[in-house]
Amino acid sequence: MFRSLPFKFNLLKRKFPLSETSPKHFLLPQVLILFLVVNCQLSISQVAPTKFFIQFTDKANTPFFISNPNEFLSQRALNRRIIQNITIDEFDLPVNPTYVQQIAATGAIVIARSKWMNGVLIQTADSAVFSAVNSLPFVVSDIPVFKTDIYNKVSPAKWEEINETEFFKTEKVLSAEDYGAGLNQIDMVGGLGLHNAGYKGQGKLIAVLDAGFPGVFTNPAFDSLNNRNGIIAVKDFVSPGNNATQGNISAHGAYVLSIMAANMPGQMIGTAPAANYVLLRTEDAPTENLIEEYNWVIGAEYADSIGADIINSSLGYNTFDQPYMNHTFADMDGHSNISTIGANKAASKGILVSISAGNEGNSAWGRISSPSDADSALAIGAVDSSGNYASLSGRGPSANGSIKPNVASQGFATAYVNTTGIVLHGNGTSFSSPIISGMAACLWQAIPDRKSNDLKKIIETSASQHANPDSLKGYGVPNFSFAQTIAGTNQPQNVHNDELLLTYPNPFKEEAHILFYSTHNQQIEIRITDLWGKIISNEIYSAYKMSINNYTYLDAKDWKQGMYIVGIKTEKGQYFQKILKN
Repeated sequence: MFRSLPFKFNLLKRKFPLSETSPKHFLLPQVLILFLVVNCQLSISQVAPTKFFIQFTDKANTPFFISNPNEFLSQRALNRRIIQNITIDEFDLPVNPTYVQQIAATGAIVIARSKWMNGVLIQTADSAVFSAVNSLPFVVSDIPVFKTDIYNKVSPAKWEEINETEFFKTEKVLSAEDYGAGLNQIDMVGGLGLHNAGYKGQGKLIAVLDAGFPGVFTNPAFDSLNNRNGIIAVKDFVSPGNNATQGNISAHGAYVLSIMAANMPGQMIGTAPAANYVLLRTEDAPTENLIEEYNWVIGAEYADSIGADIINSSLGYNTFDQPYMNHTFADMDGHSNISTIGANKAASKGILVSISAGNEGNSAWGRISSPSDADSALAIGAVDSSGNYASLSGRGPSANGSIKPNVASQGFATAYVNTTGIVLHGNGTSFSSPIISGMAACLWQAIPDRKSNDLKKIIETSASQHANPDSLKGYGVPNFSFAQTIAGTNQPQNVHNDELLLTYPNPFKEEAHILFYSTHNQQIEIRITDLWGKIISNEIYSAYKMSINNYTYLDAKDWKQGMYIVGIKTEKGQYFQKILKN
């Protein structure tokens, strides 16, 4: 797991071919099962684990059907699939409940179920029970994942739909002063233009997979979030049934949330203050065990089923408390480790997956960790306040040579809010990932017709060194206003020059709009005159870097019929267009 400190990570990597006596009926692809099979002869007495992942052969004779997905997916999750043309498949089906019942009948405690991995997490320290589980005909393998004696059963999922209409309310334009300590980290990624165009994440749902969220319902940083019931769900997969917002648990997830959701004008505003959130505790901060990767996958499954658009995860794995669970760098090949498989599967369901690249840059490991190596995920590296590579940030590429990290944002002296509402600064890629996740929600709101993989590519294309990516910052620091620009229909002729793009509609009857592309943050003067030089309007506006700024004149309906001249004066020059009022 990584926080603001150097972190510890990894996953069990033992691969064995299936024996001739292994079950042959596979509903899920055998390649996935091969990732999970381990030597079942590893005795309990050797490692004394008390939690195991038990993988099943198939989902045959399940009471769930692809043709009736409302039984296991929320309508919001189904809508995401419909919009992105993603079909319902066997991975969406829950594990066979009959298999789960037979596992429980042996005396093993079933802790959690994973539909993507097609198996269950169980507790037992009894060798007879363990043998009974392995003797069941539908059991492929057992993987030791944890050694402790704290267990609870997972409560069933409860869907809570989002009333999207309530979030599209007119809000005031934010000034630079409103952002407080969060200004630099948002401005660095071109966030001001999107925010001031009204895109602050409304209607988007971000799932935060982390180590704990104490105080989020009382923290003043989240007053507006809580006033609109913007925290849709909270679940604890480490200690199922417990409250992940209370007790003596890590506050790391609450800090991460503040970078996106804080709304304290004058002190700090996050990257997606109007988005909604689901808070999922998958990380047991004091320890590092393989089960945390399974928790991660199960948390991602829940995020998918409840309809999350984006997953933000400031977690990663490469070494564990038990050395036999450790990964090697060769395992960071983009598709092999358990959490990596989960990240890719989440992306295949239409979710944008944003994962911290890790804080191992200064360590002997030096590289990224899982699941940031996932082929389909955005791995987020760290830069300092000036955009220079922060040496703590895990380096790429992945073991298969893919560009990692994909992009980077401020992960050194990053502003966040502690559990009592005080703005502090911290270091770590844990804090760079939520900057990207929040702004991605705003960008997706601005270009809602795009698929998640398209959004990933647009973000990469907008980045500062897209033409020459490297192993430190990947494609570089993205600019989300520019991402909206390159995704739109009104393109500037030269992105290095200011340009008055369009006045529309032309002719107009009611309101009039002016589109102006600015290469940098600046104050501009817009003067509108009639053909005889009479000034109709003369205003000073903010224009944001690499952004198409839209200025709306609602009072244009009161102007007399005739021709008008729109003039814009900037630091570099003047620009003119004519517009006709009918």
